[in-house]
Amino acid sequence: MNFQRILVIGGSGFIGRHIVAKLAARGHSVLVPTRRRERAKHLIMLPGVEVIEANIFERTSLLSLIAQCDAVINCVGILHSRRGEPYGPDFAKVHVDLPRQIASGMKTHGVKRLLHLSALGASSEAPSMYLRSKADGEAVLKAEHDLDLTIFRPSVVFGPEDSFMNLFARLARYLPILVLGNTEARFQPVYVEDVALACVNALENRATYKKFYKLCGPKVYTLRELVQFACSASGRPRVIIGLPTVLARLQAWLLEFAPGGPLMSRDNIDSMKLPNIAPADWKMAPELGIKRLTPLEQEAPVYLALLNPRSQYNRFRARARR
Repeated sequence: MNFQRILVIGGSGFIGRHIVAKLAARGHSVLVPTRRRERAKHLIMLPGVEVIEANIFERTSLLSLIAQCDAVINCVGILHSRRGEPYGPDFAKVHVDLPRQIASGMKTHGVKRLLHLSALGASSEAPSMYLRSKADGEAVLKAEHDLDLTIFRPSVVFGPEDSFMNLFARLARYLPILVLGNTEARFQPVYVEDVALACVNALENRATYKKFYKLCGPKVYTLRELVQFACSASGRPRVIIGLPTVLARLQAWLLEFAPGGPLMSRDNIDSMKLPNIAPADWKMAPELGIKRLTPLEQEAPVYLALLNPRSQYNRFRARARR
């Protein structure tokens, strides 16, 4: 199947923009909806990419977008929500209701191919609202048997615009000591370019239909190790002090009220109760076409060094892979 025009929902976001760029490089026509076109100006100059202002949560707008395309990639996700059971209303809207509306719109217009980004650890029994809502979003799509569906479950994703490694590097700019909870939580970070490549390679590969894939990097780290790495790579090595669970939740609750939006939430703490890693025997599926996973140590120093003008020398060394 040769898909000519691809709708990338969430295409102006962190992972989405990398997917859009790879689709454009392969000659696809790509439609990217956004609430504010100015925020997606980095995509406007890409060949074959059309950025339009639209509200994807409004059914008529969503139907109109789907009608113009023959495949859909959904990259939309959020990390924070108001609280609720089994999850808060923001998670329900973005992670469950939106996939339901996408599936309904695709059925209306006879569009079958859908790639959906979920999360590693998604389960209806998971300890966090985030993971429970991600699981219910998957369930909504799996119930639509006519869809040619592929689901991806990435671990934490790192890259130049990430909200994980960059967050700790920025905190190190202002704090001489970092006090954190869940410092022994385990992660297997995956490079954003690898995630994007897996998605684009899967698009027209029938071997990926009706399957879900874990997307992880080549190495497992504790949260403490990742924070230490982010601080050192940005030129600001810091002492990391672990908090007991009660104090970690109190800290997260306070950070939920940070200006500009939560830096951390109690639900993030709950997500970290589960190791965010693949099984020991996991390997990247060969049909995704990724022969070598990108190590954190190869790419992260390049963009983290930019956060500290005094680290330009380290930046050049990182680019030279030295």
